[in-house]
Amino acid sequence: MFAPKRILVPTDFSDDSDVALKQALELAKQYNSKVYLLHVVEPVTQCAGDYCLDTANVKEIEASDIKHSEDMMRRELEKYAEIQGVEVISDIREGDPVDEIIKEQEERGVDLMVMPSHGKTNFLKRLAGNISEKIMEETKSPVLLVKH
Repeated sequence: MFAPKRILVPTDFSDDSDVALKQALELAKQYNSKVYLLHVVEPVTQCAGDYCLDTANVKEIEASDIKHSEDMMRRELEKYAEIQGVEVISDIREGDPVDEIIKEQEERGVDLMVMPSHGKTNFLKRLAGNISEKIMEETKSPVLLVKH
């Protein structure tokens, strides 16, 4: 019988991600598992067409994004009473979401990934491609897609 011990939940702090986290917490309680909650901050594009931000502005925006993500992560962890009794380890990474999620999965020895079937918006999903689909193609661990 499959009994995951390390569960990774990538989050974009959306309602869909909250549903995936709730599911992961229920599984963690049932199997006495650790939950790794991950948020990936994408780097700021310095140039778009002929317009470029100076490096200082880019660093300031990225620092602000990290701070905002840390605040959101703290709020996310405070939301759920289910966390009591479950070890939850949170992490914020910078980079390409698919690459960073796969790295986290490999570094933590994750044996189950729980994630929403969609991201925040349909527009972003079409623009960037479906992260869930890319993860399913590249990961070595089972993926539980949660539909909201």
